[in-house]
Amino acid sequence: MSADVNETDGGETDGGGSGRGDGTDREGAADRGDGTDSDGVTGRNTPAKRLLRAVAAQAAVLSAAVHLLWAWPRIGGATDPRPYVFVLAGAFIVLVAAATLKADEYRRLYALGAGTLLALLVGYVGWYGSATVAALAADPLAIVAKAAEVVGAVAFIALYRLTPPTAVVVRRRRERGDPVVMPQLVDEIPTDPGDGENVGDETETEDATDDHGTADR
Repeated sequence: MSADVNETDGGETDGGGSGRGDGTDREGAADRGDGTDSDGVTGRNTPAKRLLRAVAAQAAVLSAAVHLLWAWPRIGGATDPRPYVFVLAGAFIVLVAAATLKADEYRRLYALGAGTLLALLVGYVGWYGSATVAALAADPLAIVAKAAEVVGAVAFIALYRLTPPTAVVVRRRRERGDPVVMPQLVDEIPTDPGDGENVGDETETEDATDDHGTADR
């Protein structure tokens, strides 16, 4: 009777443990595949972040396209430096947009995207000064570009605020087995105590479990 109970208990434990292990493995595989944490809140591919990345990238590419359309026919002028600046800025913005869609989430990347779009927006106002409104009203391309820059900057700033510190992102990449660039510099960044490590709590839990197991034996 005791053996049957033990076998039953062992089967239930094994089955439950296997179920939990399989569930954890499946969740872990899904998490590693899409970059989303098990809580579904702080990962890279949460619905809000996917939407913000799409908006930020499209707005950035639209702004770059408008600047290139304006600048390309005017290249060669000896007095106006804007065509050359806009070509370089447009190419740079396209690279930032591509990295936003393809790369992992990094605060510096999103800060770079927001800063570049805001620099173009502020530069337009600085170039025309008090005639900014009149110049904007007379140029439909400028209206499109400035609207895209405002939307893109807001989206990049929102991504920055939703993104965890770089050390947390790098730790996730290591857990997934992804390559890490310049790890020696990242290791110098202190880990946020609220990022889910709880190493001390886990150690205390293990000690308590060992003590309890020893007492039972």
